[in-house]
Amino acid sequence: MSRQKFTVIGMTDDHDLWFPPEVQAAIASGHIFSGGRRHHEIVAGLLPGDAQWIDITVPLDAVFEQYKAHSEIVVFASGDPLFFGFANTIRRELPDAELIVYPAFNSLQTLAHRMLLPYADMRTVSLTGRPWDAFDAALIKGEKLIGVLTDRQKTPAAIASRMLEYGYGNYRMTVGENLGNSVSERVRTLPLAEAASGEFSSPNCLILEQTSARPHPFGIPESQFELLDGRVNMITKMPVRLLTLSLLDLPRRASFWDVGFCTGSVSIEAKLQFPHLKITSFEVREQGRSLMESNTRKFGAPGITAVIGDFLEADLGSLPAPDAVFIGGHGGKLVEMIRRIDKVLLHGGVIVFNAVSEESQALFREGVAAVGREVTGQMRAAIDEFNPITILKAE
Repeated sequence: MSRQKFTVIGMTDDHDLWFPPEVQAAIASGHIFSGGRRHHEIVAGLLPGDAQWIDITVPLDAVFEQYKAHSEIVVFASGDPLFFGFANTIRRELPDAELIVYPAFNSLQTLAHRMLLPYADMRTVSLTGRPWDAFDAALIKGEKLIGVLTDRQKTPAAIASRMLEYGYGNYRMTVGENLGNSVSERVRTLPLAEAASGEFSSPNCLILEQTSARPHPFGIPESQFELLDGRVNMITKMPVRLLTLSLLDLPRRASFWDVGFCTGSVSIEAKLQFPHLKITSFEVREQGRSLMESNTRKFGAPGITAVIGDFLEADLGSLPAPDAVFIGGHGGKLVEMIRRIDKVLLHGGVIVFNAVSEESQALFREGVAAVGREVTGQMRAAIDEFNPITILKAE
């Protein structure tokens, strides 16, 4: 049986389209065509008289079910179909299919051209049906040039609002609307405060240009955090915090849990130093909610998920399974916590605990032994007049 063949043609929103001869030939010889409704409106006059059209709409499973009845399909897609585009979806869903791609400029390239902006070093992020994670990481890393693909929820206004909420006002935003459409194309450069309240037609994309560098400390002094009832003893001290993160080996981890976050200092430090991490933080005290909100915004650490309530009763199944866990508070239930963590910890994962007494150190060793793990690392640190801390690592 021959392989299913897809010819994927990139296009702009220009209603006076011109295609090179090989693309014109592919269209003329085609019978089954597919694309978004906007694409159909633009190319309808170019299709053969007997053309059949399959709309690309969600859910995509229904679209690919229709594709099964046809051996050759010509697909129209926006810009470069391999740049966060539909050609990638075809490759994922039908890895054995034959694929021919004719790209056009993608929307971010087009916007950079309109701006006469060199874009070789631009960090590109897609928020089209995707979470904020990659965008947050680009901000935290301080990327100087960020190109963003938007959707109808993550609009330029929503993006600008999020940036201002977390203190990233050190960018200006250029928005391209209806790029390639000779009638309705619009390109505007705006300060974030103006973009946050603006209205923009779809489709659109945007480019962020950094106007000044934002401080990015390696280690945040505990005095700068908003504290629980002002109690400095309720926060992990900066040197201990950094030693703890080093034992967690976070550069090669993907999902980090901070159990008993209190002020959020460990979670925030981890996010700022390792912005690729998916961080989930647990705290039994209700005050932890406002502390995490205040401190993440103060230090520019978006994307941390805070779970308030008893860790032993939390619904862990709905959360990203961890490959690194720090236990910062246990309320006398350390062994039970370790047993629960062990059930969800990914293969090769690590647990780190800061023991403030011989009793808590013994409890950690007991819990680790109960789940068949062992302590593989240990450090002891004394900071100023505070009691020494023993940092334990179990694998």
